[in-house]
Amino acid sequence: MTAFAQILAPLDASSSQPLYQQLQRVLRDAIEKRLLGPDDALPAERELANQVHALGNDRARLASDLDDATARARVLETVNREIAQRIDQAIETIRGALEFSD
Repeated sequence: MTAFAQILAPLDASSSQPLYQQLQRVLRDAIEKRLLGPDDALPAERELANQVHALGNDRARLASDLDDATARARVLETVNREIAQRIDQAIETIRGALEFSD
């Protein structure tokens, strides 16, 4: 099973929740858990639709949700970089204070 197929494993076609909402949830979870990053390629829309058995109107909504998830991944990556820079600056400040006190 591919890594992406494992991410999609929680999808349940028999659920009362529409597939596009389930997909949105699993993609959001994967992004937040850093299983998917902004540079990770997702399958083509048709391939993904086949994987989740999305048909008809769900396909357009699925494409929109994928775009939203990609945008969210980029925002999260930017925020993560900014936080890492702030942490690095704080560490340097602490090191400087420790060296000064020696």
